[in-house]
Amino acid sequence: MDFEQENKVWVIGHKNPDTDSICAAIAYADLQNHLSETKYEPKRAGNLNEETKFVLRKFKKKAPAYVDDVRTQVKDIAFRRTIGVSSGISLKRAWEIMTTSNVVTLPIVDDKNEFIGLIVNNDIAESLMDVLDTEILAEARTPYQNMIETLNGSVLVGNAHGLFITGKVTVAADSLPMAEENIEQDDLVILSDRESMQKCALKHNVSCMVVCGGTQVSKDIIVEAQDKECVIISTPYDTFTASRLIMQSMPIKQCMRQRNLTKFVIEDVVDDVKEVMSKARHRDFPILDRDGKYIGMISRRNLLNMQKKRVVLVDHNEKQQAVHGIDNADILGIIDHHKIGSLETPVPVMFRNQPVGCTSTIIYQMYQENGVKVSKQIAGLLCSAIISDTLLFRSPTCTHLDQAAAAELAKIAEIENIEQYAAEMFRAGSNFKSKTTEEICHQDFKTFNAGEIQFGVAQISAMNREELDEIKERVLPYQQEMMEEKQLQMMFIMLTDIFHESTELVCMGEGADEAVERAFHKQKMNDGFRLRGVVSRKKQLIPELLDAIQSMQQM
Repeated sequence: MDFEQENKVWVIGHKNPDTDSICAAIAYADLQNHLSETKYEPKRAGNLNEETKFVLRKFKKKAPAYVDDVRTQVKDIAFRRTIGVSSGISLKRAWEIMTTSNVVTLPIVDDKNEFIGLIVNNDIAESLMDVLDTEILAEARTPYQNMIETLNGSVLVGNAHGLFITGKVTVAADSLPMAEENIEQDDLVILSDRESMQKCALKHNVSCMVVCGGTQVSKDIIVEAQDKECVIISTPYDTFTASRLIMQSMPIKQCMRQRNLTKFVIEDVVDDVKEVMSKARHRDFPILDRDGKYIGMISRRNLLNMQKKRVVLVDHNEKQQAVHGIDNADILGIIDHHKIGSLETPVPVMFRNQPVGCTSTIIYQMYQENGVKVSKQIAGLLCSAIISDTLLFRSPTCTHLDQAAAAELAKIAEIENIEQYAAEMFRAGSNFKSKTTEEICHQDFKTFNAGEIQFGVAQISAMNREELDEIKERVLPYQQEMMEEKQLQMMFIMLTDIFHESTELVCMGEGADEAVERAFHKQKMNDGFRLRGVVSRKKQLIPELLDAIQSMQQM
């Protein structure tokens, strides 16, 4: 039976998330959960930096779950929750389940619900058509319980939960001499109500007698069968019908498929699943959870009903900054404060972009516009994001709206001294001693395009110059490796002194030095360019670099 995919939307910021992208995602999800019946969940597309961790701890908020891909996965599809069956059930029972469930394939699981095989309706048909071996029931170690169910019978003597493990299946006809000749020790004998035939079978020490016609068995026969540990099953069917049905009691493990089976995990991407399915002959495939447990079946038809992941993007609107697979997601909205970027959507979406210093300022406005009260916890997150993105109002991107919002939010969050709190935040963010060079360079990194040139800019901020000088010695050797990893033509690292409102820009790549010289009319000193008053990547650095690089390409 198909299941309904949970109605939910992910709110997610850019890769290498900063405090604004994380807090904006949490706050916008909270706002929408007050306004909509749809469930909104904040997510993150990268590792948290120390500053953001500090903020989340301060206001006792759990970090959003990490996602690295928003392409449609198996779990986004309404697949069939077909229950797995035991390998011990009979062929007849398996066929009945297929018929009532309107399926042609059954998954087979063990007692821990781990997938062990498949059986297809053709396997059942072929097994019954090809059986010529009269010892096949014993080879399959057929449970007597299967025979009882298949023959609609009852056990008169013996253990119904035992197994038929040796001997052949024999039908004892009306000829007693022929029966004497054919019946052997440990056989399973199908016979009528003739007591002489029953005694003949017991004389040969058979394992089981199937007495047909639903007739009574004499007390003498029952006592003798008990003495010889012979199972007696009574069935209402005649000998012909019983002999035809008995083979259907064989357990499905005898003909199930176990090798080279194609199966999928709930996290598998649908594009990959489609490719595998196109090369497979069968039409139904098992689905396993992360722990390898069986949970359902999927077919090509199910792929027609897949639901793309629905997302709202905050604090970015460029494809290269978005989580992997964004082209395959259903973007419902974008809330940002950066320049309009490269993302395209097939249909119109809610797009809110304002020239303010922080996305969280916009989201606070949305709380006010919708009349939703901001909690102390959310207020603390939004205020922290504004402090971070505006460098405590020092950034040229900061507007009076940011400052007013931060002041109001600080009151709600009970932040008594905003400057003192900002200093604590920035100190937490500039604690680089426990971080690797790779972590430092990636914690606030973005890529940009200028014509055919792709370049990256990492910003590392600290409260004093001495700390930045130590970081510089570590990051300089790593620049080349980072350029190659990201496949960039140029690489820039901003070493920003928050207190003195200045940046030392170190760069690498053909033409990188020339681009900085053109943009800022500065000469390189001690491996970098000293840019006084430059603290904003978005407003002060990127526009100038883009103009400079593009002008170089036109020469």
